[in-house]
Amino acid sequence: MAVDDVPEVPAATDDPPVDDDAVLGDGEVPLARLVPAGMDRRGAVTRARIVLYRRPLEARALDGEDLADLLHDELVEQVAGYLGVEPDTIAGDED
Repeated sequence: MAVDDVPEVPAATDDPPVDDDAVLGDGEVPLARLVPAGMDRRGAVTRARIVLYRRPLEARALDGEDLADLLHDELVEQVAGYLGVEPDTIAGDED
């Protein structure tokens, strides 16, 4: 897991936009992102990781308790997406 202040904004080019979750289709900035395993620019193998975006999370949270809930929800959603299961499978029944 990693924490960045904000998502990277792609450099302006004449190329068509790449399908990326750095900015959601509705114009909202994401709270987290799953970076799949692969290779870095030097050819070294990398592990999958979840990147949380600190400023968007803090901006959407009403208070510390809300921030903790938001972090939990984002982590559950990202782990579920990585594993290909429903978020309820990860979160379990809390009722």
